Amino acid sequence: MPTMEEYAKLPRAERLERMARTADDLAAAIRGQSETTLSRRPDAKNWAAKEVVCHLRDTEELFMGRFEMIMATDEPKLPALTPATPDRWAEERQYLRNDAAEALGAFRKRREEMLAYLGKLTPEQWTRGGLHPTRGPMTVDDFVTLMAWHDDNHLDQLRRALEGKA
Repeated sequence: MPTMEEYAKLPRAERLERMARTADDLAAAIRGQSETTLSRRPDAKNWAAKEVVCHLRDTEELFMGRFEMIMATDEPKLPALTPATPDRWAEERQYLRNDAAEALGAFRKRREEMLAYLGKLTPEQWTRGGLHPTRGPMTVDDFVTLMAWHDDNHLDQLRRALEGKA
């Protein structure tokens, strides 16, 4: 799996293509898997496959909110997502009780909306940015790098979970 630095060197079109493939890659990975398999955590710390799908669904909303803030305000301070936030969401939003296919459908819809939104940006808008609480200044283009890497990272996590590996 490429590092985020390696993703940053790729042309934007390749990063967007990675993002466009994610829903299909998720669907292929979970197709035919039993509810038991989708809900099985490889260990006490790591998520089950369906939790990964739910996480991707929910972070899509977070990324869109960041883009909207960046477009509405010059150099906004973006909300923090602490390391504990994803685990808290998994518990509060009861990811293990979610239907993986429904979560995937919601992710697919949000991702299509995201790609349509990004496809309408002007060259100037791609350079707009905000202050990420841990990564510092980030442009919209930087966030696309982060999203492409985030997708690959969690696809790898999902595949490991399906194999029962942390």
